[in-house]
Amino acid sequence: MTAYAKAIVEVGVQVAERWVLAPLRNRRFFSLGEMNTAIWEKVKEVNDRPFRGEPTSRRELFLETERPALQPLPAIRYEFASFKTATVNIDYHVEFDHHWYSVPHGLVRQKVEIRATAATIEVFHRGRRVASHRREGGRRRFVTEPEHMPAAHRAHLEWTPSRLVSWAATAGPPVAELADMIMRSRPHPEHGYRACLGLMRLGRRFGNERLAAACTRALAINACSYASVESILNKNLDRTPLPEVQLSVLPPPPAHPNLRGAEYYRSRTEG
Repeated sequence: MTAYAKAIVEVGVQVAERWVLAPLRNRRFFSLGEMNTAIWEKVKEVNDRPFRGEPTSRRELFLETERPALQPLPAIRYEFASFKTATVNIDYHVEFDHHWYSVPHGLVRQKVEIRATAATIEVFHRGRRVASHRREGGRRRFVTEPEHMPAAHRAHLEWTPSRLVSWAATAGPPVAELADMIMRSRPHPEHGYRACLGLMRLGRRFGNERLAAACTRALAINACSYASVESILNKNLDRTPLPEVQLSVLPPPPAHPNLRGAEYYRSRTEG
């Protein structure tokens, strides 16, 4: 701020103190509305008072020179927005706040900018808006626009569901079965790409033998997700044999008056 601008601001503060606040300093107010009304009356007096040595008041000067230059207020209220730079994944989605929003599939591996408000997610590529979605609540949900999906479900891109399952088969049949189940459980197969690529990373990290064992356990306990397999490997549960409960070898129940047995119910039914 220049010295001249600073002086202008200080003069405005001085006017408010002398002609608005000082005359009201001894008055008592019993509500905020009453105080605002009194302040507004004093401000009106200041604006209608002619400048010293001039016939023009602040109000007249405003109406003559400033008001014609004013522009209308925006049609909508200002919305606070958050911004994030992201790279479009091979499933043509970008992540924001644990949700995945689709963009045109031609932008795979491209850098984009995400603008998020309380109600809207917008995606920009080189300054041009390429996608707009209503912001979703909850966690880990996909929001996909059909027009963003490629023909034949990504037949021309590097990874396809069949190729992912084929890779998984090289790590072991349980891995292929789990990968196939993950993609079939999604509304669109592409939504399972991230989980399958995560399994691939786990194979490089822990080895295919351990990955296959972890997938076997995940299938047995019906925990068919990338997070479950990762947890099994991190806790070394893949090296623990699965419990096999044989009902035929369970010991018979103890004798007790309250345990009537099958014969009791059979006789009641026949009678």
